[in-house]
Amino acid sequence: MTDSKYFTTTKKGEIFELKAELNSDKKEKKKEAVKKVIASMTVGKDVSALFPDVVNCMQTDNLELKKLVYLYLMNYAKSQPDMAIMAVNTFVKDCEDPNPLIRALAVRTMGCIRVDKITEYLCEPLRKCLKDEDPYVRKTAAVCVAKLHDINAQLVEDQGFLDTLKDLISDSNPMVVANAVAALSEIAESHPSSNLLDLNPQSINKLLTALNECTEWGQIFILDCLANYTPKDDREAQSICERVTPRLSHANSAVVLSAVKVLMKFMEMLSKDLDYYGTLLKKLAPPLVTLLSAEPELQYVALRNINLIVQKRPEVLKHEMKVFFVKYNDPIYVKLEKLDIMIRLASQANIAQVLAELKEYATEVDVDFVRKAVRAIGRCAIKVEQSAERCVSTLLDLIQTKVNYVVQEAIVVIKDIFRKYPNKYESVIATLCENLDSLDEPEARAAMIWIVGEYAERIDNADELLESFLEGFHDESTQVQLQLLTAIVKLFLKKPTETQELVQQVLSLATQDSDNPDLRDRGYIYWRLLSTDPVAAKEVVLAEKPLISEETDLIEPTLLDELICYIGTLASVYHKPPSAFVEGGRGVVHKSLPPRTASSESTESPETAPAGAPPGEQLDAVPTQGDLLGDLLNLDLGPPVSGPPLAASAVQMGAVDLLGGGLDSLIGAPSFVAPPAAAVPANLGAPMGSGLSDLFDLTSGVGTLSGSYVAPKAVWLPAMKAKGLEISGTFTRQAGTISMDLQLTNKALQVMTDFAIQFNRNSFGLAPAAPLQVHAPLSPTQTVEISLPLSTAGSVMKTEPLNSLQVAVKNNIDVFYFSTLYPLHILFVEDGKMDRQMFLATWKDIPNENEAQFQIRDCPLNAEAVSSRLQSSNIFTVARRNVEGQDMLYQSLKLTNGIWVLAELRIQPGNPSFTVRRPLPPKAPGPLPSCPHACPGWGRPWWGGVGWGIHPGVKKHQDSDLRKLQLSPIKCLR
Repeated sequence: MTDSKYFTTTKKGEIFELKAELNSDKKEKKKEAVKKVIASMTVGKDVSALFPDVVNCMQTDNLELKKLVYLYLMNYAKSQPDMAIMAVNTFVKDCEDPNPLIRALAVRTMGCIRVDKITEYLCEPLRKCLKDEDPYVRKTAAVCVAKLHDINAQLVEDQGFLDTLKDLISDSNPMVVANAVAALSEIAESHPSSNLLDLNPQSINKLLTALNECTEWGQIFILDCLANYTPKDDREAQSICERVTPRLSHANSAVVLSAVKVLMKFMEMLSKDLDYYGTLLKKLAPPLVTLLSAEPELQYVALRNINLIVQKRPEVLKHEMKVFFVKYNDPIYVKLEKLDIMIRLASQANIAQVLAELKEYATEVDVDFVRKAVRAIGRCAIKVEQSAERCVSTLLDLIQTKVNYVVQEAIVVIKDIFRKYPNKYESVIATLCENLDSLDEPEARAAMIWIVGEYAERIDNADELLESFLEGFHDESTQVQLQLLTAIVKLFLKKPTETQELVQQVLSLATQDSDNPDLRDRGYIYWRLLSTDPVAAKEVVLAEKPLISEETDLIEPTLLDELICYIGTLASVYHKPPSAFVEGGRGVVHKSLPPRTASSESTESPETAPAGAPPGEQLDAVPTQGDLLGDLLNLDLGPPVSGPPLAASAVQMGAVDLLGGGLDSLIGAPSFVAPPAAAVPANLGAPMGSGLSDLFDLTSGVGTLSGSYVAPKAVWLPAMKAKGLEISGTFTRQAGTISMDLQLTNKALQVMTDFAIQFNRNSFGLAPAAPLQVHAPLSPTQTVEISLPLSTAGSVMKTEPLNSLQVAVKNNIDVFYFSTLYPLHILFVEDGKMDRQMFLATWKDIPNENEAQFQIRDCPLNAEAVSSRLQSSNIFTVARRNVEGQDMLYQSLKLTNGIWVLAELRIQPGNPSFTVRRPLPPKAPGPLPSCPHACPGWGRPWWGGVGWGIHPGVKKHQDSDLRKLQLSPIKCLR
């Protein structure tokens, strides 16, 4: 007979009988009694009164009985903490049992007994088990450390268990490694600030070795750990990808998704020009396709993850469209997800196939699915312009079926097609009007009303059609009422003589007879516009509408990058970050993809540009896939951490090719002519395109001889893009301090508080040196002026253009983004005057082909005034001479990162145009010979403005000797 008999008894007064059986001398009777106790406990009976009697049964060699007793202990130890102490001695004894299964069982049970009183007694047995000779015991003990840390974190740290756990990552047994990684990851999640998993190339190599030999769940733990590692370069990323790729063929879908997560993350660092990149894309497709042959629940999880992957890298599955065709027996949730992915993969190459499939779906019996299929046809038309005509034809065929819900969905999507392609498909309006009487859903009625109002001049009986809707105005939904009001006003503006009574009727209904505030407000606005200024009303109501984008349903790029880091988890199914649905402190750490390498940035394809933006054009104040504004979402509201000294910042800068065409765009290119100030976009701050011209104070800036040039404040973030917050500003440099002078204006109707600011990484490491101090709440219509000190000790990353700055500002309403250009002269340091002899020698050594010339026009100043004006912005005149009536000024400046710039300025008296000649950086030499003094930074070629050589941050090699570094062989000057 099976153990199920223990669950069928209905006897009363069992506790007394069980107590007697538990104390029996016969082992079999004891075992039977414990089984009865466990059965009673399982069905919900309270058998806690038997605690001491069950604990006495622990002293046995029978493994089955011991497991049952331990199960009872785990369940009742919390309600009987004093009694649980009785079991401690047995745990200690069992941890030294010759049978490794009993040792592991004891340590596993210890971790599950969540009682503070006995945790300190369990430390010694746990320490022994962590160093046990048997790997089964060690892997069990590793998990126990994580459980103990959850009960008493301080105790685990004091006992040194975390260090022991880190040592287990180097264990010879792969399952021990996997469990150690799992335990450390669990602890790190609950304590995000601790750097427990300090991964480096050596430890990553050990994890990859263990990956091939451990169980499937061990592989998942290791792969998830690898996904949190950021390789130091693209070569290491490729090496890891090569060793992870075999996991794609694993039978367990969780292992496959974890491997996909690692590959998707590290592909960010690979150049698209690499052959391996294309190979990796091909290898990713088959495992994802295989996941779709599993049961429906697994299919759904796979499809939700594929949806993210297709949005990030559509090229992975662009040839696998047929896999996502819906099967007749798919559950509705799988059908809808497949439909969504089909639209994302739709392109000119496969659109005919997709449309034929969607047309079939529109004849299905499932109403929800049919609606989605009809909407999908409209989305195809908007996404693939070449297919729009075919899509419209398909929709018209569906309208002819006269199926009510099909007709209504078709009208809704045709409205969107009109928005995308104005004045192109209006010939179908007559067909739509024929179906006017069959519309009974608010969205379809609103869409039809919009079409009639928008194209009223082409519909002879537009007034009659709208009047038919007006008869039941108060019975309509708010959506229809608002649309009807706007449509009749449009009709009046197009046909004023024929529709005057109609517009008065609808305005009266909206303002006097309606209790909906939105409808009343809109009615009053239209009434006042029409009564005071009909011309203005026409400009407002009949204004040209922006074209709708085909990808309005795409996940925001920063969120998408974060979700890619959570592939294979619940976040990837919800399409929400863990912080949105996980309560408490766990799971709220924002993850992001690794930064692109220089090579992968340069080969970014136009396909990844945001939808609707022309190639090369950046969307203003909206994070795009190419930038790293996602970093700014994690605003640190505390005081800024003091950064390294300037020299350290400069060393970091040395690895970035800042002169690879960068300074050309700032200081000027050959035959450069300064554009007029009016041509500079207002939202870009200081007019940087004019190069050095503004330093002569030719624009309306505030330039004085006693201080550096200051550009006038410009609007960086208009109120309409920041929910009422308007930000204007400019940049200044005074007495060696760089500042961002901000003007915050509240144009909203609510008070603004809790301001904070953060910069994205930029070419010169600009970062706030102090928090953004807005001392009092910013009331509506109030303006406040703030000067924010900046440092150049922040993170460095080359940007295009070189002086662009991406900023995030947070307040109690939201986080807002904008980008601006800072004037280069705020980076000119006060000690930028080069020694005269060094300047002369360096200038002579620069070949003619390494020089560039450009002109500054319309500058009426003489040589003395120019020299004085430039010196106020830290551009120093080293020498001056007169050649054939021309004044020649030889000038030097030094940037905050130690780069020198030399220039020659020719001024012809009476001629308002100046010519500037400056050296371009020569080609980088090969690696420098090693330094016998082991100087830090030596051996790395670095452009110092006057030649390739050592970094100026190296103290023992003086700038004055920099010229000697151009000589061959290069020698250490120490």
